[in-house]
Amino acid sequence: MAATNNSNGRPATRKGRAWLALGVLAALALIPVFIRPGPLRVRTTTVQRGPIRSLISTNGKVEPIRNFEAHSPVATTVKHLFVKEGDHVRQGQLLLQLDDADLRSQAARAQAQIKAAQADKADVDTGGTREELLTLNAQLIKAHSAREAAERNLDALRRLQQQGAASAGEVKQAEETLQRAQADTTLLEQKKKDRYSQPEVARVQAQAAEAQAAYEAAEDALQKSSVRAPFAGIVYALPVKPGAYVQTGDLLLQEGDLSHMQVRAFVDEPDIGRLASGQKIEVTWDALPGRIWKGEVSTVPSTVKLRGARNVGEVTCSLDNHDLRLLPNVNVGVTVITAEHSGVLTLLREAVRMDDTKPYVYQVVDGELKRREVEVSLQNLTQVEITGGLPENSVVALSSVDANKPLVDGANVKVVP
Repeated sequence: MAATNNSNGRPATRKGRAWLALGVLAALALIPVFIRPGPLRVRTTTVQRGPIRSLISTNGKVEPIRNFEAHSPVATTVKHLFVKEGDHVRQGQLLLQLDDADLRSQAARAQAQIKAAQADKADVDTGGTREELLTLNAQLIKAHSAREAAERNLDALRRLQQQGAASAGEVKQAEETLQRAQADTTLLEQKKKDRYSQPEVARVQAQAAEAQAAYEAAEDALQKSSVRAPFAGIVYALPVKPGAYVQTGDLLLQEGDLSHMQVRAFVDEPDIGRLASGQKIEVTWDALPGRIWKGEVSTVPSTVKLRGARNVGEVTCSLDNHDLRLLPNVNVGVTVITAEHSGVLTLLREAVRMDDTKPYVYQVVDGELKRREVEVSLQNLTQVEITGGLPENSVVALSSVDANKPLVDGANVKVVP
């Protein structure tokens, strides 16, 4: 039998063939070492006892609870300013004066119209002016006299007719004269009784009401032209200057009690059902980092409104601002605490998973993953309350470090920081 050649073309010796066989066997023995999977590397967290809060985070706008806005009653000019922005004012203090010369003229004209309307109404009530009544009474007396004379003349002619001393034509003429006298008397009596028709009475009454309304409007505008503080507070907005021309309805100033403020918060529609009066709130303002104002929900939404691209409900929240650091009309962050538990078992929300039945976690026990179904209660963006299924200080897997190796029940694991 021919000897086997080695790679150099030389015949292989028996000893060389033995070493070659041993190398092959060693290589085959090492293959399982390289292909056996190592433990799954995971990040973990621990079940801890502590507080948890269920929150609604949104934005809002600050406004005084007790607020006063003055608007121009007419188009005019600003005559005097007696305060500036930031001034503390007392109740009844004069803050601003508008030019009211035209308003005073309007009030005077309206008062004259009232007097004229009152005179017309008095004439309606009495049946006419004094001169008209005197003339009518005189005419009525004359008509009564003429009727009485016609009656006497008719009686006399009828007696003469019976004696043959008067003709039938004379009697008929006397009767016609009496009828005319009676008609004149009846007309004058009707005039005295109903001097004015219903449309005339209604017109006089309407003129009187219109004149009274014009006077009251002028008086109201006059009062609003002198702006006084309705309560003690701070003037926090004063957009006008002396001599400036303002249109009807233009804002003149704003005053408020800034020690007690309210926040109008805008809560997205899905969270509205979690709101209730009296819930605690926390307010933050970017201008004062780290400062938190605390208060409570005063009113919950009664409707949903479109605000930008959001459907929101408006919530008002009262809070104390005794140091006056929180300013009106600023935009703030609002956190509503809908529920709060203390001394309960909590876990990072990331560690809790869901299937079709109930939530579960992967607990790390002796280097191995164990699937545990759990019971939960309160939860927020980062935490969840564990009410059953895990003891305190349990180590729970968060995720696998290797993205292509998911967590599975029974897997061997290595905890990494």
